[in-house]
Formats: sequence, structure tokens, C-alpha cells
Amino acid sequence: MTTQKHWSIVEFLHQTVRNRNIHVRGTNSYYSNAWTGSFEQSVVRYLYGDDFSLAAWESQWPVDRLHIGDYVCIGAEAVILMGGNHTHRADWFSLYPFADVIADAYAGKGDTIIGDGAWIGMRAMLMPGITVGEGAVVASGAIVTKDVPPYTIVAGNPATPLRQRFPQAAVEGLLALGIYGWPKAKFDALRAQICADDFEALRLAAERYDIDDGSPTGAV
Repeated sequence: MTTQKHWSIVEFLHQTVRNRNIHVRGTNSYYSNAWTGSFEQSVVRYLYGDDFSLAAWESQWPVDRLHIGDYVCIGAEAVILMGGNHTHRADWFSLYPFADVIADAYAGKGDTIIGDGAWIGMRAMLMPGITVGEGAVVASGAIVTKDVPPYTIVAGNPATPLRQRFPQAAVEGLLALGIYGWPKAKFDALRAQICADDFEALRLAAERYDIDDGSPTGAV
């Protein structure tokens, strides 16, 4: 019996990712797989370096790694392009990847990093070597060619910042609190303040939690 496809079907990445170059932190990040196959089959696009079925296989160059934080949401049909310049050297007269110079044609772009709590919209594309900051939003269909600052919304082709999600002081405060690095018990205990927009209430609740040694005194 075939499982019915639906937008609400999600793939938790820590349960499915097998590629040793993809690192998933935590157990909450997911992909809305919809109709287009699994995360590894359709989202992460390696030029070279993702076939680990051959025991003796070795790459000709260092393979870029993908680091995904916790509580990351990735929309259906997104593309995370890996593999540097895909052996197309724009500084050579010919862009063609001739086999006899393939190793020289390759130029790496570095690892791709998706920070904790980020949201990658449906059909967005991340180019190689991009860092998407904590809590950032990449709008549907955006083509991201530059790093995205934390808690910033970007859209378009190429993607450009639309606005910060919160005032700068709140963004700096959130990064300082490090909510995605909290123990699960603390994160769950302060869920009401995390799922809100009052930074001072969150800060005070976190302070009380720590003073009470993990036993919050209730609502702020």
C-alpha cells in the first residue's frame, strides 16, 4: 500500500540522514518531503562526494559538509547545492569541466551551515558555502548567494534582506541567551516564553529558572 503524499508529512532528519558529510544537531529538524522524495534524494545536491555505497570510494578533493542545527524547518522542494563551483571555472576561458583537468577545475566554497531555528521556505535554493544564521527565514523561491544574518528575513533572486524579525537589542539578547543550546528540560519549561515575542519576559524567566536550579517559579 502506497503512503498518501501530503504537505503535512514531515521527515525528521536525524532519523533519515545517512551521508557522513551531513551533520544534523538535535532531534527536531525536519523536511516537508511532500511529493519530491526524501531530503537526501531531492534537497541536498552534491556534484561529487555523496555516493558512499562503494567501500573503496575516495574523493579527489575535500568534500564540503552540511551542518544543520536543531529546530530547523525546511520546506518542500528546497535545494541545498553542495560541491563548490561544480568544476566550472569562471576564471578560465572555457567553463567546460574536461576530465583531464577536473581536479584543477574544482574550487571549493566551504561548508554550508543552517543555524538553529532557521526556516528555509519551499523551493528556496542555497548556493554552496552559505551560512544561514540562527532564527533566519529564507522566503519561498529565494536564491541565497550570501550569508544570512541571524533572525533576518531574506527573499528574491538574489536573496536580499527584507527586515530583521526583532529589534537589534532583542536579536543580540537572543543570541546571548543561546536558547537552542539549553538543556531540553529548560527549553521545554520556558516554551511559553519562547513561543512569544516579549524578550524581557523570556530573559527574566530564564534568569528565574537558573536561580531556582531548574525549577521555574511560574509565569513572569
